[in-house]
Amino acid sequence: MPALPDYFKISNAIVADAKNGKLKPGDKLPSIAQLCKQYDVSPSTIRLVFVRLEALEVIDRHQGKGVYITDPATWMRKP
Repeated sequence: MPALPDYFKISNAIVADAKNGKLKPGDKLPSIAQLCKQYDVSPSTIRLVFVRLEALEVIDRHQGKGVYITDPATWMRKP
């Protein structure tokens, strides 16, 4: 089985933290620089994490304000 890319592993970890209550709706995620240090990856990898999580509706990004966790009940629920 091929290894998962880093951005996939990191986004899965964030989703798991949100599902188990470690991250709550409205919680602000650390900055890109902080996440780079935490996971020992490049900024482009963290940007891919954010793109994936935004597509899954796990986060809301607000330019200049930050990245916030959304309510798990609303993930992928658009009609």
